[in-house]
Amino acid sequence: MATRPMLVGSSSATIKSHNLQAILYALLRQEPISRVRLAQLTGLSTTTITNLIAELLAQGLVAEEGLEETEEPRSVGRPRTALRLVADARAVLGVHIGVGRIYLALTDLRGRPQDCVTWEHAVEQSPEAVLEEVARRATELVARNGREARTVLGVGVGASGLVDPETGINLFAPNLGWHDVAIRHQLAARLPWPVCVDNNVRAMALGEALFGAGQAVNVMAFVYARVGVGAGFVVGGEPYSGSGAGAGEIGHTTLIAEGGELCRCGNTGCLETLVSEATLIRRAEARAAQEPTGILAACLRTGEGSPVERLLAAARAGDEAARAILHDAAHYMGIALANLVNVLNPELIVLGGLFAQGPDLLLPEAEATMRQRAFAHLGDRVQVRPATFGRQAGVIGAAALALRQFFYQQ
Repeated sequence: MATRPMLVGSSSATIKSHNLQAILYALLRQEPISRVRLAQLTGLSTTTITNLIAELLAQGLVAEEGLEETEEPRSVGRPRTALRLVADARAVLGVHIGVGRIYLALTDLRGRPQDCVTWEHAVEQSPEAVLEEVARRATELVARNGREARTVLGVGVGASGLVDPETGINLFAPNLGWHDVAIRHQLAARLPWPVCVDNNVRAMALGEALFGAGQAVNVMAFVYARVGVGAGFVVGGEPYSGSGAGAGEIGHTTLIAEGGELCRCGNTGCLETLVSEATLIRRAEARAAQEPTGILAACLRTGEGSPVERLLAAARAGDEAARAILHDAAHYMGIALANLVNVLNPELIVLGGLFAQGPDLLLPEAEATMRQRAFAHLGDRVQVRPATFGRQAGVIGAAALALRQFFYQQ
């Protein structure tokens, strides 16, 4: 666990909040754990630990449960009581606003969904109408689960596009057609809970850092490809947004300098034009038209699963055209990952979206290309793995935003 910073000149309330944060993160990572072990991990005095744990016990947020089990030799004395977070003592709402679909979940303090709902929305629908529907369904979800409003700590929203987490404004979402949409303000006006907002992929990255593959990682990149392509970075446990909240827009890095396809952002040759679902399906349909009796054409005609799932099925059935389409997409993603490694030098890259949907077909080429093209063998030190939470990555990430802001960081 990282050394706690000195809070020189801070108020007693700030110091208490910081100490609670250290305790809650330690419980999240290390439970079951004794008060003595908490003091060792956090550097706090046993008196401070005793007093703050007493408050958390009184609020029902922590419970004493059995005795601490440890392989370390213990000095003579009474066995140490183990402490655990009471994960369902409080809840948050996570909202993932995607292109054409919204996911909403009620989660516990560990980001585990207790109940979920998803629905489609027309891209032409006004932002106000979309957010009105989100607020209505969020209220219904809490009521359906018998939750008192006071036990819901807040709402986290992950939205497609360029999002300013300080203001909660979606500045520009080309795949949604949104400009300067005050998501936080509009939802907070309709709901009884505080709201925080960030880019959906940055939210997914935070979800992996808090609850998934990135828990013990100092520098992590999460890359998501589906309708669009984006990345989220977590450095030292903190999401990195950049000076203009635009860090991670790797989908709009230029991979083909001349003659590339037109991207929705207005440029040509972007990574998104090479690896997005729409691109893969368009190429698959063109090849199927050329070979109407082939495996790929048959899979696309079945109507079973999404178009991407049908493409993956054809590749797994041995169709060479389907495999070539996926290989090309993975190769371009590998080049983009090599560039990312050269700039960020992460310990871990987590791939979500369609790359987590078809890791057997996409990850080997993407990883191999990244390692081959990264500078001075930097890629050899990077772990690459599929996303932990699959299609729930968005809502768990959105919930992580709320849990971080309204619980773990007070």
